[in-house]
Amino acid sequence: MILLDTNILIEIFKGNKNIALKLSSIDDCFAISSISQMELFYGAFNKKEINQLERFLSDFYIYHLTPAISTKAVELIKTYSKSYNLNLPDSLIAATAIIKKTPLITLNLKDFKYIKELELIIV
Repeated sequence: MILLDTNILIEIFKGNKNIALKLSSIDDCFAISSISQMELFYGAFNKKEINQLERFLSDFYIYHLTPAISTKAVELIKTYSKSYNLNLPDSLIAATAIIKKTPLITLNLKDFKYIKELELIIV
């Protein structure tokens, strides 16, 4: 299982063929964090787009928050929020990948590169 960052999901949803092609070359299943799910619904323009997102997201396994993920996110925030400006959603997504022992695919290396225990795949 490989975790997809929110920015990857946005590109797929917008129809970015380059990202879709790169992901199709990866022989693994994809999951998302419930945080990414929330971010997408929050950013939707209207109810129609929310309905489209619901159909789109039904193709992915969703990792929901657990006490272990929350605890790890708190640790990441304490360690990296002031020195690297790690924000709350990214800390929860990173914590999910770390706790679930799965790589994270992202377009934004700068958001996560300093988290040593996080395995990143950049596309």
